[in-house]
Amino acid sequence: MVDVDSALRASAYSGKKRPKGQRAKDEEKKSRKIEPFEPVEAFEKEKADAFSMWLVIILGLSIGLFMRFVLMPMLSKPETILWVLPLSLVVILPTLHRAVIPNKWSDRYDRGNWFRASFLYVFSWLAITFLLVNPPLADIAPPTLASGIDIAEADGVVDTSWNGGTYTIELNQQTVDVVLGMAIRDNVDAEAATVVVSHWYHGAMVEELANGTASELDEARADFDEVVAWERVSRSGKTLVAQHDLDIGLAWDLGTMTPGEHQIKIRLSEVGDPWEENVWERTYTIVIRQVATS
Repeated sequence: MVDVDSALRASAYSGKKRPKGQRAKDEEKKSRKIEPFEPVEAFEKEKADAFSMWLVIILGLSIGLFMRFVLMPMLSKPETILWVLPLSLVVILPTLHRAVIPNKWSDRYDRGNWFRASFLYVFSWLAITFLLVNPPLADIAPPTLASGIDIAEADGVVDTSWNGGTYTIELNQQTVDVVLGMAIRDNVDAEAATVVVSHWYHGAMVEELANGTASELDEARADFDEVVAWERVSRSGKTLVAQHDLDIGLAWDLGTMTPGEHQIKIRLSEVGDPWEENVWERTYTIVIRQVATS
Protein backbone atom coordinates (compact mmCIF):
# COMPACT_ATOMS: atom_id res chain seq x y z
CA MET A 1 0.00 0.00 0.00
CA VAL A 2 1.07 3.60 -0.64
CA ASP A 3 0.85 6.05 2.28
CA VAL A 4 -0.39 9.63 1.94
CA ASP A 5 3.10 11.15 2.19
CA SER A 6 4.43 9.00 -0.69
CA ALA A 7 1.43 9.86 -2.84
CA LEU A 8 1.91 13.60 -2.26
CA ARG A 9 5.63 13.39 -3.09
CA ALA A 10 4.88 11.50 -6.31
CA SER A 11 2.25 14.05 -7.29
CA ALA A 12 4.59 16.94 -6.61
CA TYR A 13 7.37 15.32 -8.61
CA SER A 14 5.14 14.61 -11.63
CA GLY A 15 3.94 18.21 -11.63
CA LYS A 16 7.45 19.73 -11.87
CA LYS A 17 8.09 21.65 -15.05
CA ARG A 18 10.33 20.01 -17.55
CA PRO A 19 12.72 21.96 -19.79
CA LYS A 20 10.97 23.22 -22.88
CA GLY A 21 12.05 24.86 -26.05
CA GLN A 22 11.02 28.34 -27.11
CA ARG A 23 8.40 26.94 -29.48
CA ALA A 24 6.75 24.92 -26.73
CA LYS A 25 6.66 28.00 -24.48
CA ASP A 26 5.00 30.06 -27.19
CA GLU A 27 2.39 27.38 -27.77
CA GLU A 28 1.70 27.17 -24.05
CA LYS A 29 1.21 30.93 -23.81
CA LYS A 30 -1.07 30.85 -26.86
CA SER A 31 -3.20 28.04 -25.43
CA ARG A 32 -3.69 29.99 -22.20
CA LYS A 33 -4.93 33.04 -24.05
CA ILE A 34 -8.72 33.48 -23.85
CA GLU A 35 -10.36 34.91 -26.89
CA PRO A 36 -12.57 37.92 -26.15
CA PHE A 37 -16.33 37.34 -26.16
CA GLU A 38 -18.26 39.46 -28.61
CA PRO A 39 -22.00 39.52 -27.75
CA VAL A 40 -23.05 40.99 -31.10
CA GLU A 41 -21.13 38.38 -33.09
CA ALA A 42 -22.49 35.55 -30.94
CA PHE A 43 -26.04 36.86 -31.37
CA GLU A 44 -25.69 36.98 -35.14
CA LYS A 45 -24.32 33.42 -35.17
CA GLU A 46 -27.30 32.22 -33.15
CA LYS A 47 -29.66 33.91 -35.61
CA ALA A 48 -27.85 32.26 -38.52
CA ASP A 49 -28.17 28.85 -36.85
CA ALA A 50 -31.88 29.44 -36.22
CA PHE A 51 -32.48 30.36 -39.86
CA SER A 52 -30.64 27.20 -40.94
CA MET A 53 -32.65 25.02 -38.56
CA TRP A 54 -36.03 26.23 -39.78
CA LEU A 55 -34.98 26.12 -43.42
CA VAL A 56 -33.90 22.49 -43.09
CA ILE A 57 -37.04 21.47 -41.16
CA ILE A 58 -39.30 23.08 -43.75
CA LEU A 59 -37.36 21.38 -46.55
CA GLY A 60 -37.66 17.96 -44.90
CA LEU A 61 -41.39 18.37 -44.31
CA SER A 62 -41.95 19.65 -47.85
CA ILE A 63 -40.11 16.70 -49.41
CA GLY A 64 -42.09 14.28 -47.26
CA LEU A 65 -45.39 15.84 -48.34
CA PHE A 66 -44.31 15.85 -51.99
CA MET A 67 -43.32 12.18 -51.91
CA ARG A 68 -46.56 11.14 -50.20
CA PHE A 69 -49.14 13.15 -52.16
CA VAL A 70 -47.43 13.60 -55.55
CA LEU A 71 -44.94 10.83 -56.25
CA MET A 72 -46.39 7.85 -54.36
CA PRO A 73 -49.83 8.02 -56.08
CA MET A 74 -47.96 7.74 -59.40
CA LEU A 75 -46.44 4.39 -58.33
CA SER A 76 -48.08 1.05 -57.70
CA LYS A 77 -45.60 -0.38 -55.19
CA PRO A 78 -42.47 0.58 -53.22
CA GLU A 79 -39.67 1.80 -55.48
CA THR A 80 -36.04 2.77 -54.86
CA ILE A 81 -36.75 6.38 -55.81
CA LEU A 82 -38.87 6.82 -52.69
CA TRP A 83 -35.74 6.95 -50.53
CA VAL A 84 -32.96 7.67 -53.03
CA LEU A 85 -34.44 10.99 -54.15
CA PRO A 86 -34.94 12.49 -50.66
CA LEU A 87 -31.50 11.38 -49.45
CA SER A 88 -29.75 12.71 -52.56
CA LEU A 89 -31.12 16.19 -51.82
CA VAL A 90 -28.69 16.44 -48.90
CA VAL A 91 -26.04 17.67 -51.35
CA ILE A 92 -28.04 20.81 -52.19
CA LEU A 93 -28.20 22.07 -48.59
CA PRO A 94 -25.18 24.44 -48.85
CA THR A 95 -26.45 25.88 -52.14
CA LEU A 96 -29.97 26.24 -50.76
CA HIS A 97 -28.70 28.09 -47.70
CA ARG A 98 -26.76 30.58 -49.81
CA ALA A 99 -29.71 31.10 -52.16
CA VAL A 100 -32.34 31.66 -49.46
CA ILE A 101 -30.46 33.10 -46.48
CA PRO A 102 -28.78 36.52 -46.93
CA ASN A 103 -24.98 36.60 -47.05
CA LYS A 104 -24.96 38.40 -43.71
CA TRP A 105 -25.76 35.06 -42.08
CA SER A 106 -24.96 32.40 -44.69
CA ASP A 107 -21.28 33.42 -44.72
CA ARG A 108 -21.02 32.31 -41.09
CA TYR A 109 -21.76 28.65 -41.83
CA ASP A 110 -18.97 26.07 -41.64
CA ARG A 111 -18.66 22.30 -42.00
CA GLY A 112 -20.25 21.78 -38.61
CA ASN A 113 -23.38 23.55 -39.80
CA TRP A 114 -23.63 21.36 -42.91
CA PHE A 115 -23.20 18.22 -40.81
CA ARG A 116 -25.95 19.20 -38.38
CA ALA A 117 -28.21 20.40 -41.17
CA SER A 118 -27.87 17.09 -43.02
CA PHE A 119 -28.94 15.05 -40.01
CA LEU A 120 -31.80 17.42 -39.17
CA TYR A 121 -33.08 17.24 -42.75
CA VAL A 122 -32.99 13.44 -42.85
CA PHE A 123 -34.76 13.08 -39.51
CA SER A 124 -37.39 15.68 -40.44
CA TRP A 125 -38.12 13.87 -43.70
CA LEU A 126 -38.29 10.48 -41.96
CA ALA A 127 -40.60 11.78 -39.24
CA ILE A 128 -43.19 13.24 -41.62
CA THR A 129 -42.91 10.20 -43.90
CA PHE A 130 -43.61 7.71 -41.10
CA LEU A 131 -46.57 9.82 -40.04
CA LEU A 132 -48.08 10.05 -43.53
CA VAL A 133 -47.69 6.44 -44.71
CA ASN A 134 -48.96 4.65 -41.60
CA PRO A 135 -52.47 4.33 -40.16
CA PRO A 136 -54.68 6.22 -39.69
CA LEU A 137 -53.44 8.53 -42.47
CA ALA A 138 -52.43 5.80 -44.92
CA ASP A 139 -51.61 2.12 -45.26
CA ILE A 140 -48.79 0.83 -47.45
CA ALA A 141 -48.00 -2.36 -45.50
CA PRO A 142 -49.65 -5.53 -46.85
CA PRO A 143 -51.05 -8.26 -44.61
CA THR A 144 -48.57 -11.01 -43.78
CA LEU A 145 -48.37 -14.32 -41.97
CA ALA A 146 -47.82 -13.92 -38.26
CA SER A 147 -45.11 -16.58 -38.08
CA GLY A 148 -44.86 -18.80 -41.13
CA ILE A 149 -46.67 -22.14 -41.33
CA ASP A 150 -47.08 -25.05 -38.97
CA ILE A 151 -48.75 -28.45 -38.71
CA ALA A 152 -50.89 -29.95 -35.98
CA GLU A 153 -49.34 -32.64 -33.83
CA ALA A 154 -49.78 -36.01 -35.50
CA ASP A 155 -48.88 -39.66 -34.95
CA GLY A 156 -45.61 -40.74 -36.52
CA VAL A 157 -43.91 -37.34 -36.39
CA VAL A 158 -40.46 -37.68 -34.82
CA ASP A 159 -39.31 -34.10 -35.23
CA THR A 160 -40.09 -30.88 -37.13
CA SER A 161 -37.97 -27.85 -37.99
CA TRP A 162 -38.62 -24.44 -39.53
CA ASN A 163 -35.74 -22.78 -41.36
CA GLY A 164 -35.77 -20.13 -44.09
CA GLY A 165 -39.26 -20.90 -45.35
CA THR A 166 -38.75 -24.69 -45.35
CA TYR A 167 -40.76 -26.83 -42.96
CA THR A 168 -39.18 -30.25 -42.44
CA ILE A 169 -41.19 -33.15 -41.03
CA GLU A 170 -39.33 -36.28 -39.94
CA LEU A 171 -41.35 -39.50 -39.65
CA ASN A 172 -40.92 -42.93 -38.15
CA GLN A 173 -43.50 -44.31 -40.56
CA GLN A 174 -44.32 -44.09 -44.26
CA THR A 175 -47.25 -41.66 -44.15
CA VAL A 176 -48.57 -38.82 -41.98
CA ASP A 177 -51.88 -36.99 -41.68
CA VAL A 178 -51.12 -33.29 -42.10
CA VAL A 179 -53.23 -30.37 -40.90
CA LEU A 180 -51.64 -27.17 -42.18
CA GLY A 181 -51.96 -24.00 -40.13
CA MET A 182 -51.09 -20.32 -40.48
CA ALA A 183 -52.25 -16.98 -39.09
CA ILE A 184 -52.99 -13.69 -40.88
CA ARG A 185 -51.75 -10.42 -39.40
CA ASP A 186 -52.26 -6.83 -40.55
CA ASN A 187 -51.74 -3.35 -39.13
CA VAL A 188 -55.32 -2.20 -39.82
CA ASP A 189 -57.95 -4.86 -40.55
CA ALA A 190 -56.81 -8.44 -41.00
CA GLU A 191 -60.42 -9.54 -41.51
CA ALA A 192 -60.52 -7.70 -44.85
CA ALA A 193 -57.35 -9.30 -46.22
CA THR A 194 -57.83 -11.44 -49.32
CA VAL A 195 -56.26 -14.86 -48.81
CA VAL A 196 -55.27 -17.19 -51.66
CA VAL A 197 -53.57 -20.45 -50.64
CA SER A 198 -52.76 -23.43 -52.86
CA HIS A 199 -51.02 -26.77 -52.39
CA TRP A 200 -48.50 -27.85 -55.07
CA TYR A 201 -46.61 -31.11 -55.62
CA HIS A 202 -43.99 -31.73 -58.35
CA GLY A 203 -44.95 -28.49 -60.11
CA ALA A 204 -48.65 -29.31 -60.32
CA MET A 205 -51.38 -27.82 -58.16
CA VAL A 206 -52.99 -30.41 -55.92
CA GLU A 207 -55.78 -28.16 -54.67
CA GLU A 208 -56.66 -24.57 -53.91
CA LEU A 209 -57.12 -24.33 -50.18
CA ALA A 210 -58.51 -20.80 -49.92
CA ASN A 211 -59.59 -17.90 -52.11
CA GLY A 212 -61.47 -15.12 -50.31
CA THR A 213 -61.26 -12.63 -47.49
CA ALA A 214 -60.20 -13.83 -44.07
CA SER A 215 -63.64 -13.01 -42.69
CA GLU A 216 -65.23 -15.39 -45.23
CA LEU A 217 -63.04 -18.42 -44.41
CA ASP A 218 -65.25 -19.65 -41.59
CA GLU A 219 -64.44 -23.34 -42.07
CA ALA A 220 -60.67 -22.75 -42.08
CA ARG A 221 -60.94 -20.61 -38.96
CA ALA A 222 -63.02 -23.26 -37.21
CA ASP A 223 -60.49 -25.95 -38.15
CA PHE A 224 -57.70 -23.86 -36.66
CA ASP A 225 -59.57 -23.43 -33.38
CA GLU A 226 -60.20 -27.19 -33.18
CA VAL A 227 -56.49 -28.06 -33.24
CA VAL A 228 -55.42 -29.07 -29.75
CA ALA A 229 -51.67 -28.57 -30.21
CA TRP A 230 -49.25 -27.41 -32.89
CA GLU A 231 -45.73 -28.67 -33.43
CA ARG A 232 -44.03 -25.26 -33.06
CA VAL A 233 -44.35 -23.90 -29.54
CA SER A 234 -42.32 -21.48 -27.44
CA ARG A 235 -40.55 -22.38 -24.21
CA SER A 236 -43.58 -21.17 -22.31
CA GLY A 237 -45.79 -23.52 -24.33
CA LYS A 238 -47.45 -20.79 -26.43
CA THR A 239 -48.27 -21.58 -30.05
CA LEU A 240 -45.79 -19.83 -32.36
CA VAL A 241 -47.88 -19.81 -35.53
CA ALA A 242 -50.40 -17.39 -33.94
CA GLN A 243 -48.83 -15.53 -31.06
CA HIS A 244 -51.33 -12.68 -30.62
CA ASP A 245 -55.07 -12.57 -30.05
CA LEU A 246 -55.63 -10.40 -33.14
CA ASP A 247 -53.95 -12.96 -35.45
CA ILE A 248 -56.53 -14.78 -37.57
CA GLY A 249 -55.73 -18.48 -37.54
CA LEU A 250 -56.54 -20.66 -40.58
CA ALA A 251 -56.12 -24.40 -40.99
CA TRP A 252 -56.70 -27.01 -43.70
CA ASP A 253 -56.56 -30.79 -43.67
CA LEU A 254 -54.13 -31.81 -46.42
CA GLY A 255 -54.92 -35.48 -45.90
CA THR A 256 -52.45 -38.35 -45.78
CA MET A 257 -49.07 -37.40 -47.22
CA THR A 258 -46.01 -39.47 -48.12
CA PRO A 259 -42.32 -38.46 -48.09
CA GLY A 260 -41.44 -35.80 -50.66
CA GLU A 261 -41.41 -32.03 -51.20
CA HIS A 262 -44.62 -30.05 -51.27
CA GLN A 263 -45.07 -26.32 -51.92
CA ILE A 264 -47.59 -24.04 -50.25
CA LYS A 265 -48.14 -20.85 -52.26
CA ILE A 266 -49.68 -17.94 -50.38
CA ARG A 267 -50.87 -14.58 -51.65
CA LEU A 268 -52.26 -11.96 -49.27
CA SER A 269 -53.60 -8.64 -50.50
CA GLU A 270 -55.69 -5.67 -49.43
CA VAL A 271 -56.90 -2.31 -50.72
CA GLY A 272 -54.14 0.14 -49.80
CA ASP A 273 -53.70 3.88 -49.58
CA PRO A 274 -52.22 5.51 -51.69
CA TRP A 275 -51.68 2.28 -53.64
CA GLU A 276 -54.70 0.40 -54.96
CA GLU A 277 -53.40 -2.95 -53.73
CA ASN A 278 -50.87 -4.01 -51.12
CA VAL A 279 -49.63 -7.52 -51.92
CA TRP A 280 -47.57 -10.08 -50.00
CA GLU A 281 -46.57 -13.37 -51.66
CA ARG A 282 -44.52 -16.33 -50.44
CA THR A 283 -43.90 -19.94 -51.40
CA TYR A 284 -43.12 -22.27 -48.53
CA THR A 285 -41.74 -25.79 -48.88
CA ILE A 286 -42.83 -28.75 -46.77
CA VAL A 287 -40.23 -31.52 -46.78
CA ILE A 288 -41.46 -34.89 -45.49
CA ARG A 289 -38.92 -37.63 -44.96
CA GLN A 290 -38.79 -40.94 -43.19
CA VAL A 291 -35.87 -41.18 -40.75
CA ALA A 292 -36.87 -44.22 -38.70
CA THR A 293 -39.42 -47.00 -38.47
CA SER A 294 -41.87 -47.46 -35.64
